[in-house]
Amino acid sequence: MSDALIIACPHCDRLNRVPKEKIQDQGKCGSCKKSLFTQKPMNLTASNFATHISKSQIPVLVDFWASWCGPCKMMAPVFEDVAGNLEPHVRVAKVNTEDEQQLAMQYNIRSIPTIALFHAGKEIDRVSGAMNLQQLLQWTSNALTKI
Repeated sequence: MSDALIIACPHCDRLNRVPKEKIQDQGKCGSCKKSLFTQKPMNLTASNFATHISKSQIPVLVDFWASWCGPCKMMAPVFEDVAGNLEPHVRVAKVNTEDEQQLAMQYNIRSIPTIALFHAGKEIDRVSGAMNLQQLLQWTSNALTKI
Protein backbone atom coordinates (compact mmCIF):
# COMPACT_ATOMS: atom_id res chain seq x y z
CA MET A 1 0.00 0.00 0.00
CA SER A 2 1.32 3.42 -0.95
CA ASP A 3 2.24 5.90 1.73
CA ALA A 4 1.11 8.81 -0.48
CA LEU A 5 -2.14 10.04 -1.99
CA ILE A 6 -2.65 11.66 -5.37
CA ILE A 7 -4.50 14.97 -4.87
CA ALA A 8 -5.69 17.17 -7.74
CA CYS A 9 -5.08 20.89 -7.25
CA PRO A 10 -8.33 22.91 -7.06
CA HIS A 11 -6.62 25.82 -8.88
CA CYS A 12 -4.68 24.30 -11.78
CA ASP A 13 -6.00 20.68 -11.74
CA ARG A 14 -2.47 19.25 -11.67
CA LEU A 15 -1.96 16.02 -9.76
CA ASN A 16 0.19 16.10 -6.63
CA ARG A 17 1.61 13.25 -4.56
CA VAL A 18 1.04 13.99 -0.87
CA PRO A 19 2.38 11.73 1.91
CA LYS A 20 -0.58 10.44 3.94
CA GLU A 21 0.94 11.67 7.18
CA LYS A 22 1.24 15.19 5.69
CA ILE A 23 -2.32 15.55 4.37
CA GLN A 24 -3.33 17.50 7.50
CA ASP A 25 -0.62 20.05 6.67
CA GLN A 26 -2.76 21.28 3.73
CA GLY A 27 0.20 21.25 1.31
CA LYS A 28 0.82 23.39 -1.72
CA CYS A 29 0.59 22.39 -5.38
CA GLY A 30 3.95 21.56 -6.90
CA SER A 31 2.94 23.35 -10.09
CA CYS A 32 1.03 26.55 -9.20
CA LYS A 33 2.23 26.73 -5.55
CA LYS A 34 -1.32 27.45 -4.26
CA SER A 35 -2.93 25.57 -1.37
CA LEU A 36 -4.27 22.11 -2.19
CA PHE A 37 -7.15 22.70 0.23
CA THR A 38 -9.06 25.97 0.45
CA GLN A 39 -11.78 25.00 2.94
CA LYS A 40 -14.27 26.14 0.26
CA PRO A 41 -16.13 24.25 -2.45
CA MET A 42 -14.36 24.26 -5.79
CA ASN A 43 -16.12 24.52 -9.14
CA LEU A 44 -16.07 21.48 -11.36
CA THR A 45 -16.59 21.73 -15.11
CA ALA A 46 -16.56 19.29 -18.00
CA SER A 47 -12.85 20.03 -18.44
CA ASN A 48 -11.73 19.21 -14.88
CA PHE A 49 -14.43 16.85 -13.59
CA ALA A 50 -12.68 13.60 -14.58
CA THR A 51 -9.36 14.68 -13.07
CA HIS A 52 -10.88 15.34 -9.66
CA ILE A 53 -13.34 12.43 -9.69
CA SER A 54 -11.18 9.71 -11.24
CA LYS A 55 -7.55 10.60 -10.61
CA SER A 56 -7.59 12.25 -7.21
CA GLN A 57 -7.46 9.61 -4.47
CA ILE A 58 -9.63 11.33 -1.90
CA PRO A 59 -13.43 11.19 -2.01
CA VAL A 60 -15.21 14.10 -3.68
CA LEU A 61 -18.54 15.43 -2.42
CA VAL A 62 -20.33 17.17 -5.30
CA ASP A 63 -23.29 19.56 -5.16
CA PHE A 64 -25.19 19.63 -8.48
CA TRP A 65 -27.03 22.97 -8.39
CA ALA A 66 -28.47 25.84 -10.46
CA SER A 67 -28.63 29.59 -9.81
CA TRP A 68 -32.42 29.75 -10.20
CA CYS A 69 -33.02 27.01 -7.59
CA GLY A 70 -34.27 28.33 -4.23
CA PRO A 71 -33.21 25.26 -2.18
CA CYS A 72 -29.79 25.41 -3.89
CA LYS A 73 -29.38 29.01 -2.72
CA MET A 74 -30.38 27.99 0.80
CA MET A 75 -27.80 25.18 0.76
CA ALA A 76 -24.90 27.30 -0.54
CA PRO A 77 -23.73 28.47 2.92
CA VAL A 78 -24.19 24.95 4.31
CA PHE A 79 -21.98 23.57 1.56
CA GLU A 80 -19.36 26.25 2.37
CA ASP A 81 -19.40 25.08 6.01
CA VAL A 82 -19.16 21.42 4.97
CA ALA A 83 -15.93 22.14 3.10
CA GLY A 84 -14.40 23.53 6.27
CA ASN A 85 -15.45 20.40 8.15
CA LEU A 86 -14.44 17.73 5.63
CA GLU A 87 -11.27 18.95 3.92
CA PRO A 88 -8.56 17.69 3.59
CA HIS A 89 -9.99 14.16 3.77
CA VAL A 90 -12.86 14.87 1.36
CA ARG A 91 -12.76 17.35 -1.53
CA VAL A 92 -15.93 19.48 -1.70
CA ALA A 93 -17.05 20.68 -5.12
CA LYS A 94 -19.97 22.17 -7.01
CA VAL A 95 -21.31 21.64 -10.53
CA ASN A 96 -23.52 24.37 -12.00
CA THR A 97 -26.03 22.29 -13.98
CA GLU A 98 -26.98 25.29 -16.13
CA ASP A 99 -23.41 25.69 -17.35
CA GLU A 100 -22.55 21.98 -17.33
CA GLN A 101 -25.65 20.41 -18.86
CA GLN A 102 -23.67 17.51 -20.31
CA LEU A 103 -22.39 16.52 -16.84
CA ALA A 104 -25.92 16.79 -15.44
CA MET A 105 -27.18 14.49 -18.20
CA GLN A 106 -24.25 12.08 -17.83
CA TYR A 107 -25.00 11.67 -14.12
CA ASN A 108 -28.77 11.63 -14.62
CA ILE A 109 -29.41 14.63 -12.38
CA ARG A 110 -33.20 14.90 -12.27
CA SER A 111 -33.68 17.24 -9.31
CA ILE A 112 -31.53 19.82 -7.61
CA PRO A 113 -29.83 20.19 -5.35
CA THR A 114 -28.42 16.70 -5.70
CA ILE A 115 -25.42 15.80 -3.57
CA ALA A 116 -23.25 12.89 -4.74
CA LEU A 117 -20.19 11.29 -3.20
CA PHE A 118 -17.55 9.97 -5.62
CA HIS A 119 -14.45 7.91 -4.96
CA ALA A 120 -12.00 6.32 -7.40
CA GLY A 121 -14.12 7.39 -10.38
CA LYS A 122 -17.34 5.84 -9.08
CA GLU A 123 -20.44 7.34 -7.58
CA ILE A 124 -20.78 5.93 -4.08
CA ASP A 125 -24.11 7.47 -3.04
CA ARG A 126 -26.42 10.42 -3.73
CA VAL A 127 -29.24 12.33 -2.12
CA SER A 128 -31.53 15.05 -3.45
CA GLY A 129 -32.96 18.00 -1.56
CA ALA A 130 -31.74 20.67 0.80
CA MET A 131 -30.19 19.72 4.14
CA ASN A 132 -28.81 21.58 7.11
CA LEU A 133 -25.16 21.22 8.14
CA GLN A 134 -25.71 18.37 10.61
CA GLN A 135 -27.85 16.41 8.15
CA LEU A 136 -25.29 16.81 5.38
CA LEU A 137 -22.39 15.83 7.63
CA GLN A 138 -24.33 12.77 8.85
CA TRP A 139 -25.28 11.75 5.30
CA THR A 140 -21.66 12.16 4.16
CA SER A 141 -20.37 10.14 7.12
CA ASN A 142 -22.78 7.31 6.27
CA ALA A 143 -21.88 7.44 2.57
CA LEU A 144 -18.14 7.31 3.37
CA THR A 145 -18.67 3.93 5.09
CA LYS A 146 -19.56 2.50 1.65
CA ILE A 147 -16.06 3.13 0.31
